[in-house]
Amino acid sequence: MTGIITPLPDLGWMLRPLIEIPGVRHSVVVSEDGLRLGHASAENLSGPVSDLSVAEAESLSAACAAMTMTGRSTTTLLFGSGAGVRQLMLESDHGFVLFTHAGVGAHLGVATDLDADVGLVAQQMQLLVVKIGSHLSSQPRDPAPAAS
Repeated sequence: MTGIITPLPDLGWMLRPLIEIPGVRHSVVVSEDGLRLGHASAENLSGPVSDLSVAEAESLSAACAAMTMTGRSTTTLLFGSGAGVRQLMLESDHGFVLFTHAGVGAHLGVATDLDADVGLVAQQMQLLVVKIGSHLSSQPRDPAPAAS
C-alpha cells in the first residue's frame, strides 16, 4: 500500500500585516502539535536572527506548541478544566513574544523588539485571527485507512 503525502500550505503571506507593525520582528503560525504552517520576518532586520529561516521557524513552532500546552496545563491547575488560554506573553531582555489561539488547532506567535507597542501588536493579532481564522485553523488529521 502506498500513501500520498500532501505538503501543508504555507500561510506566511497572511502574516504581512503583522510584520509591518513597527517593532515586530517575526511571526509564525503553528499547528497545535507544533508544525509550522507559515512564517514571516520583517525586512531589513539586524541582530542575531535577522531573517527567520525555515529551520528556525520549525524550531520556534515546536517551542510555541510546548508553551501553549504549558499555559493550558497551568490554567487548568489554577482555574479548572473549563478555563481556556487566550494569550501568552514572554518578556526577555531583547523583546517580547506573544502567542494566541488562532483557530481550531492553530496558534499565532509574534516576536517584537522592546520598543514595540505590545498592546497594538496584541490587538492586531486578534484582528488578524478574526479576519482569517478559518485559514489559520489546522483540522485534525484523517485516520490512516485500514490495511488490507
